[in-house]
Amino acid sequence: MSLGSLALVLHAHLPFVRHPEHEDFLEEDWLYEAISETYLPLLQVFDGLAEDGVPFRLAMTLSPTLVSMLRDELLMSRYARRLDLLCELGAREVHRTRDDATFGPIARFYRDHFESLRRAFHDRYKRDLVAAFRRLQDAGYLDILTCNATHGFLPLMQQVPEAVRAQVTVAANHYRQHFGRDPAGIWLAECGYYPGLERLLASERIRYFFVDTHGLTDAVPRPLHGPYAPVFTEAGVAAYARDPESSQQVWSTEHGYPGDPDYREFYRDIGWDLDLDYIRPFIQPTGERKNTGFKYFRITGKTNEKRPYDPLAARERASVHAGNFLFNRQRQIEDLASRLGGRAPVVVAPYDAELFGHWWFEGPQFLDFLIRKVAYDQKTFRLVTPLDDLREHPENQVATPPLSSWGAGGYANMWLDGSNDWIYRHLNHCAKQMVALARDFPDAGELQRRALNQAARELLLAQSSDWAFIMKTGTMVEYAQRRTREHILRFQRLHEQLRGGSLDEGWLSLVEGRDNLYPELDYRLYLPA
Repeated sequence: MSLGSLALVLHAHLPFVRHPEHEDFLEEDWLYEAISETYLPLLQVFDGLAEDGVPFRLAMTLSPTLVSMLRDELLMSRYARRLDLLCELGAREVHRTRDDATFGPIARFYRDHFESLRRAFHDRYKRDLVAAFRRLQDAGYLDILTCNATHGFLPLMQQVPEAVRAQVTVAANHYRQHFGRDPAGIWLAECGYYPGLERLLASERIRYFFVDTHGLTDAVPRPLHGPYAPVFTEAGVAAYARDPESSQQVWSTEHGYPGDPDYREFYRDIGWDLDLDYIRPFIQPTGERKNTGFKYFRITGKTNEKRPYDPLAARERASVHAGNFLFNRQRQIEDLASRLGGRAPVVVAPYDAELFGHWWFEGPQFLDFLIRKVAYDQKTFRLVTPLDDLREHPENQVATPPLSSWGAGGYANMWLDGSNDWIYRHLNHCAKQMVALARDFPDAGELQRRALNQAARELLLAQSSDWAFIMKTGTMVEYAQRRTREHILRFQRLHEQLRGGSLDEGWLSLVEGRDNLYPELDYRLYLPA
């Protein structure tokens, strides 16, 4: 009999980036890289486990914006072309390094790797990764979670409750459309929670959500079991907390597994290293260099003299680290079980899914080794999802978590500081205008309805927390600022045209084709409750 449980949670999310007006757009690479480096490798791991009869349970967010992009034919056709280019580059690299005893084997590794991904994408998954993840859920391996409609940071949207409700309702409806059931859980963007939010979750039949560690340890009354058992909020929705110990082992820049010297170095790529004329067909059409995914060096250490990457040595380290992670969870759960008194502990270990494969190339291998070791090498704990835990423990303490988030500081610091605070007066003003539009146009005609739905879309896209985060971290700031301004300006133009009774159908069709998220969206969800 196990002493407790481990809940692995992968949060897969990307902001909605789709630019049909450009043949090649740099920020669309975020999606293409994540498919090649994270989503396809994870699917291959999960399917391999299932085929081998390995029992496992894992929770995984597929955010509504990510699902929409993965089912967008334009983006998937562009990704297919990207895969073809990677396979062509693999063949060229094998030829270029044919007499190189050091880098030739690595080039062949990448050629085989990308050709395997291309076969999986087209033949096994039929270009529909969402359906592949859904099959794993229907087979009982995954519990797929939803997320706020556009990853909006809800604690900073409280001024307009209808805007918060729209983020939750659109997400829940989108999930039902693509997964054929109610979402059991939700990943609140950035773990952003405030008291009372759970009532909106309960109205969509959502049963659990996540907070950072202090979101539970600072709850009122204080939870008896700390972050190692959920609490029920007043609305009956359970709050689970992140375990800091298991997170530190993976996330820590100083001590985390991904920094091991044998692992692949993320920041060395042939897109930057090789001769420009040779690499030109595989970078930006402008000649601007970028990552290709062909990385020939390992981390080595804090030195610029990087040693060649050895995939087999890196795989061995992934196995060792999986064993170490397993050992630490066993000792942790044994200790917790001896102290919690009656309630089996559940250790919640959430990570951004893109860590596994994109930032940490060997991450999917680590998960594969870990899941197999949990299944066959120990009996101290089981892999569960929060839904499994709730079924096994239907009674839990009632408490109210405080307003909180994850990220530096733990209280919205990343999404509200001098680098990004200017956006909120505009977002809240637009949200109030959207509520007024829904109230004043309850039975809109066809053209008005299209404009009102598009206004709602532009508002949702402007509210994405990704833009504030990018402004704070200083990466791709110009793009994040431009996206925020563009959606706000489009919303204001639609608002003015609706109020003035002079809709420009040609321009409306243009923006509908560009920002085509949630075609089923109904603006009336902004009507005051």
